[in-house]
Amino acid sequence: DGEVHINELKNGNTEMFWNPTSEVRRQRLKRHIVLFEEQTDFESERLWQHVTSAINKGDQHKATQEKFVLEEEQRSAARERRENGTEWKPLLFRHDAATNEWRYKYEDLRPWDPLNDIAQFEKDGILQTMERHLSTRMSNHKTTCINNQITRHKRSAKDCRRRKTSDQPSNHSQNTESSCSTPESVQELSDDDGKYLGFESLCAQCGKEMNHLKEIHSAVLSLQRAQQDIHR
Repeated sequence: DGEVHINELKNGNTEMFWNPTSEVRRQRLKRHIVLFEEQTDFESERLWQHVTSAINKGDQHKATQEKFVLEEEQRSAARERRENGTEWKPLLFRHDAATNEWRYKYEDLRPWDPLNDIAQFEKDGILQTMERHLSTRMSNHKTTCINNQITRHKRSAKDCRRRKTSDQPSNHSQNTESSCSTPESVQELSDDDGKYLGFESLCAQCGKEMNHLKEIHSAVLSLQRAQQDIHR
């Protein structure tokens, strides 16, 4: 979120490459870190604190020395584990034998969904995503829409029977009633059940949002495939 310049070494000219606007600066990701006093011994900020301090003071010799001390301690601990036959079990990483690389156990490679994903946060070293659960909300709205139409349909059928009964002789009531009959109970409805039972189609909001979700889902799948290709 800062200015970036290109320095041409041949002639000493400097060119502005990137100058973010105030809007870009406002959209930058917020940095959340665990308080220093709450960090464990192997968390980066605490583990490298002496190296970082030396770098900030511009003392390259001290930074190199502190780095050597830290790495030597790690080598010594590794030798002790080998001698004792102790297996090192990383807390947050696993070894991928196929690529001979260490992979984060809880990596989430799916593209960010702005309609459903609210924020990403870390808890005990595990990255998690806070979601809106849009699909659940849509499902509830769709169910409410269909139930309202069922109620209207039953009320209409009841009025129809009442009119037929009052207009026709009693011996014809059974036949005329059948023309306006409606199911007594509805257990479950699929996407097409509303049309099958003669109800109106889903409300305009449902239809529009469902079509929008289908388009987003298709786009997400395309992004996921591209991301997997890039990852490979």
